[in-house]
Amino acid sequence: MSPLCETPSLSRRAMLMTGGALFAWAYLPRFARAVDKRDPRLIVIVLRGALDGLSTVGPVGDPDYAGLHGDIALSLSGANPALPLDGFFAVNPAMPVFARLFKAGQAAVVHAAATGYRDRSHFDGQDVLESGLPGPGNATTGWLNRALASLPSGERVAKLGGLAVGPSTPLVIRGGAPVLGWAPQALPTPGDALAERVLDLYNHRDPVLAAALQKGLDADRMALGDQLDGKAMKPKGGLDNAAGMRLSAQGAARLMAADDGPRIAALAFDGWDTHVNEGGATGRLANLLGGLDGAFEEFERGLGGRWQDTAIVAITEFGRTARINGTVGTDHGTGTVVLLAGGAIKGGRVIADWPGLKPAQLYESRDLAPTSDVRAVLKGLLADQFGLSAAVLGDKVFPESAAVKPMRDLVA
Repeated sequence: MSPLCETPSLSRRAMLMTGGALFAWAYLPRFARAVDKRDPRLIVIVLRGALDGLSTVGPVGDPDYAGLHGDIALSLSGANPALPLDGFFAVNPAMPVFARLFKAGQAAVVHAAATGYRDRSHFDGQDVLESGLPGPGNATTGWLNRALASLPSGERVAKLGGLAVGPSTPLVIRGGAPVLGWAPQALPTPGDALAERVLDLYNHRDPVLAAALQKGLDADRMALGDQLDGKAMKPKGGLDNAAGMRLSAQGAARLMAADDGPRIAALAFDGWDTHVNEGGATGRLANLLGGLDGAFEEFERGLGGRWQDTAIVAITEFGRTARINGTVGTDHGTGTVVLLAGGAIKGGRVIADWPGLKPAQLYESRDLAPTSDVRAVLKGLLADQFGLSAAVLGDKVFPESAAVKPMRDLVA
């Protein structure tokens, strides 16, 4: 185990019971600001396809890393050196924004993390990740929507609740609580139902804000017609490219920055299934990571003063194999990374009970062994940001998960 890693033991984590700072985005400005002057926001980014955590945040200090991960292992030297986070871990050079936020104390990594799912089916793994249930099944609601539904309702929560960004509403935010859906390949225009609902609400309450939002929506629509290297910059519906990730974050940030905008959002980015020609510091994975990094930057820029109360978490269904395969890619694995960013994050840390990469230390002799539970991270964020109790988190939000304690002190 590396002494350079921060290694909180999940078994020692106390239940987090903050009581009064409960959250519902339409209710919160009146409630929480009176308590601690905070106006928290939570953004969940689902990376579908299984992210290679070892090529995202590489354990460059582990002597077994380079031999296992081969040509796609990160290195602190060479033409495209990784960006050091501490003396043991370094982030992919495609993520300079994340590295900057990390050094500023506004980003963190939880490494060697996984859900409780241990098979390697994308469909089932995503089902478990987004539903928050102990196993795959016919889930119809997601943990983020159940968290929203567990918060005290206010006079405006019935009109607008969470924000869902993607070609369809991600499972993680489906359920009974109200959710606005927005597919960025068809950004809202004055004739769209989403724009009409939002602008109608704002016109009645704040005409100045409505006018500003109208200009922003028009700018978004125009952005889709902009030229990038001579080609139209129009993301595909799956949001599996850098331009689409940036645009989706840009539009979501604009809505979430408004006083009457949603405080909770879910985005789904596709394309992380890298069996062939994955690349390491450059190539396919690096291009995707650059898009994710761009999304972090768009949220930082677009949220403005709201950034200081914002937490962003990027999660994936499982990791990838520690050894590269014969096509210079990786196959379905287990342990991976959770990426945290935002002004509210207590950053500058890689939280890892590092399991090691020797053959005997790998999970089933092939994967990074998981030592942290993704649900613990998510519970910790919901507790720190919105005051949800460990009992509610372990029963309603993540059913049958009382043994998984919230990770403490993720929020500054």
